[in-house]
Amino acid sequence: MVDKISKDAASALSGLLFDGMTIMAGGFGLCGIPENLIAAIRETGVKDLTVVSNNCGVDGFGLGILLENRQIKKMISSYVGENKLFEQLYLSGELELEFNPQGTLAERIRAGGAGIPAFFTKTGVGTLVAEGKEVREFDGELYVMERGLTADLSIVKAWQADAEGNLIYRKTARNFNPMMATAGKACVVEVEDIVVVGGLDKDKIHTPGIYVDRVLKGATFEKRIERVTTRPREHKTEEAV
Repeated sequence: MVDKISKDAASALSGLLFDGMTIMAGGFGLCGIPENLIAAIRETGVKDLTVVSNNCGVDGFGLGILLENRQIKKMISSYVGENKLFEQLYLSGELELEFNPQGTLAERIRAGGAGIPAFFTKTGVGTLVAEGKEVREFDGELYVMERGLTADLSIVKAWQADAEGNLIYRKTARNFNPMMATAGKACVVEVEDIVVVGGLDKDKIHTPGIYVDRVLKGATFEKRIERVTTRPREHKTEEAV
């Protein structure tokens, strides 16, 4: 058995960070993001990062704290609408952006993890997305070629893990995290619960430990909600009571 557990986020990232590297960061909005690892990356001051993530957090939280610290040089994303600083840095030319349709981004990551260098998709044909890319006809339809994505490091959030790095994700956190775990040269995972080896239901393991290099139990999880939206409470009538 290989014990992959690190005592904290700083030790889990030790020796893996360098200026100019590419990092994949899991999560969908603020759901399922590796909060503790992002905070630890900020503390190191590593800079000129290319970050692959669905979005870039919000102002003051998630990947947004790396933007505030001017550590990110380029984002490869599919949605950036919740971060005012992102908008300012992009429009001023301080931040590069490679924008992707969301399904294309997910497939580029999956392809990179599977060792597939490129694939063809109909999404984006005839739009700005296809500019400068190869377009080919298959069965009378046009498809644009997209490259697979890999990274120097993947930082991932899961629900449970064992010491061998086998992972289970919970609900919406099973979004970009599983495919990113396969697409990094190194993969560091923060979890809410670590169980004994053999303690996970083998049928429910989403990411096998072979893809995972280091695991830590997160110190805290704030789990913010980007936009709290609720419906008005129904007023009970006397008849209903």
